Amino acid sequence: MIKIYVGNVSYRMTEDDLRAAFEAYGDVESAKIITDRETGRSKGFAFVEMPEKDHGLAAIEGLNGTEISGREITVNEARPRTEGGGGGFRGNRGPRNF
Repeated sequence: MIKIYVGNVSYRMTEDDLRAAFEAYGDVESAKIITDRETGRSKGFAFVEMPEKDHGLAAIEGLNGTEISGREITVNEARPRTEGGGGGFRGNRGPRNF
């Protein structure tokens, strides 16, 4: 299994379009365009999972830098999330004990 990051995704692209592009290289387990929770609009990136790592690597090689739906996409192997999910702004939650 390989998880692939797809960046610079057109806001017009559908998950079916995404799946079709990757299926040219092998079976696709899942194709998910990441959307904003509140608006439902695409955030401009996606993840694709392929069961065969060699097919995924071929897809990365073949699709990185190509134009789909009017945008040149960036395709590479997804990095695992770091523990804790990152910092970010915490807001005013009162005093903190260090």
